[in-house]
Amino acid sequence: MSEQMIVLGGGVIGLTTAVVLAESGRRVRVWSRDPAEATTSAVAGALWWPYRIEPAGRVGDWALASLRVYEELAADPGRTGVRLVEGLQAGIRLGELGPWAAEVAGLHQAEGGVRARIPLIDMPVHLAWLRGRLEAAGGTVETRAVDALPDAPVVVNCTGLGARALVPDPLMRPVRGQLVVVENPGVSEWYTSVDHSAGETTYFFPQPYGLLLGGTAQDDVWDLTPDPAVAARIVERCARVRPEIAGARVLAHRVGLRPVRDTGVRIEAESTASGGLLVHNYGHGGAGVTVAWGCAREAAALAAASRTPLR
Repeated sequence: MSEQMIVLGGGVIGLTTAVVLAESGRRVRVWSRDPAEATTSAVAGALWWPYRIEPAGRVGDWALASLRVYEELAADPGRTGVRLVEGLQAGIRLGELGPWAAEVAGLHQAEGGVRARIPLIDMPVHLAWLRGRLEAAGGTVETRAVDALPDAPVVVNCTGLGARALVPDPLMRPVRGQLVVVENPGVSEWYTSVDHSAGETTYFFPQPYGLLLGGTAQDDVWDLTPDPAVAARIVERCARVRPEIAGARVLAHRVGLRPVRDTGVRIEAESTASGGLLVHNYGHGGAGVTVAWGCAREAAALAAASRTPLR
């Protein structure tokens, strides 16, 4: 039997990376401080779209690799949580997007912005599906907090914002996102209008559990408590686009902290003092779901390049 690989982090990045490793024949244990449903990933609106993530020159390839996987998973949305949904990115033009846009089938200029039929993911369902797929491949998930990087033959660090203290990496910082979940009054398409220079954004995503309204992008704010005044403004902004949202019953309030890294995503390997291998895969900002599979494959390739044999 091989030495086990330890993946730190049970959000979408950690679980996806663990799945790729386990399905390549590696023995994998995921250590996660929180259960999947309590991670930042579970709060995410989870529309596939490169948002608040760097470096721009690499994001397109990671995102497209992930898109191809999600397109396949959308064939069974009830099990995987992935659906292909039509919607509008308001206020942008095709020419403003990167080269990746040419590879997205059906993405086109329309009145008011860019329209596309792209993956929209029910994250609680998807995270549970990822865990099931990992376990089917022989991997395990443990709820286990760590305050130091473990001394093991191979460790893959997918701790997101936790990497700030764990590595430590002072380049990691939070961008706070607040959301409101309301009963869906009949909205079937997603909508986004994002000003990257502003702390408030406008978007809504029709999920099976309700209509998810957003949002905020508050730099360096750690507060996880929903602000009622912010929530009221979110509903008001969304209702300007779809007036029926104004009277929708509020079901829940959510807050998550996007794990932004000032110099962009970190995917790299380093040797440890004991001769082990440490692979980093963190800093995905507001697009962890969007790039999960592309980044997981790159990080898994680095981990698998160790001398650890297959099981």
